Amino acid sequence: MLRKLSGVARVLAAVLSGLLAGPVSAAFPERPLRIMVGQAAGGSSDIISRYVAEAVTPLMGQRIVVENRPGMNGIIGADVVAREQPDGHLIFQCPMSTMAISGQLIGAKVPLDPGAELIPLSNLVLSSYGLVVAPGSPYRSVNDIVAAARAKPGQITFGSPGPGSAQHLSGELLKRMGQVDMLHVPYKGAAPALLDLIGGRIDFMITNLGDVARQAQAGQLRLLAQGDPSRFPLFPDLPRIADSFPGFEVTGWFGMCGPKGMPAEAVRRWDEALRQVMQDPAFLKRLQDSGFSPLYEGPEAFARRLENDRRRWREVIQAGKVGQQ
Repeated sequence: MLRKLSGVARVLAAVLSGLLAGPVSAAFPERPLRIMVGQAAGGSSDIISRYVAEAVTPLMGQRIVVENRPGMNGIIGADVVAREQPDGHLIFQCPMSTMAISGQLIGAKVPLDPGAELIPLSNLVLSSYGLVVAPGSPYRSVNDIVAAARAKPGQITFGSPGPGSAQHLSGELLKRMGQVDMLHVPYKGAAPALLDLIGGRIDFMITNLGDVARQAQAGQLRLLAQGDPSRFPLFPDLPRIADSFPGFEVTGWFGMCGPKGMPAEAVRRWDEALRQVMQDPAFLKRLQDSGFSPLYEGPEAFARRLENDRRRWREVIQAGKVGQQ
């Protein structure tokens, strides 16, 4: 029957399948808990997970350990969680790019599509994206960049942490909406891409504002526009890319997901604890000070967001013929 379902119905069915799964131990959690992070230590996924582990531990009554298994844009860590006994003691910090993009890339050779194989528990954070250039760049607006791309097809460059990343697809989306040809330059991570951007070796990058806020405040990078309609607290007057290209929207998010088949009590306990910490002003301030926009969404609302983003990025992937290479 599940095969006949599609879109939001399919994702919600996966959530419900977890809620209706077999009985859980009355003492859940009965041993230390783990949050799997599919990215290296020090990145946004890792930072958020460690904040959550610290805040949720007293509420769950068990120690929470953060474990990093980087690789394949989070898919290696997601695969570990999907294969684990689905008793709720191991969950996955699920970022937008891993859940909505990685498994849908053309020719993707991955062990699973996380967005189809894991169930949403709670969303915690929205992450705005911004278009950044070097401080000495001749471009002062998004329109300047697109105009230059029209004048010099294929010569304006944009960087990303790698093929198929959210940053890569954000550039592809701008290409598509601006009807221009620009050159994608992939790197092995965001840090080397930003170093080349600061050095003027690439023209621009659309990336997580939390990752570039400090450089922008220090004058090492110049922010031209934001990728979504929200107001980023550190840059409240930043123009929107949608001001020039209506409909352009890129918003990252970071939530918690679990394996299919999680018992109802485990899903409830995690969601309840996460909802509670998201009402703590000190915890929210900690997220905001790190460049994130707190937003709690429960399993159903989070499932709808996931499916909407999967559909939107699937269209960009297919239009740009974006693969892993």
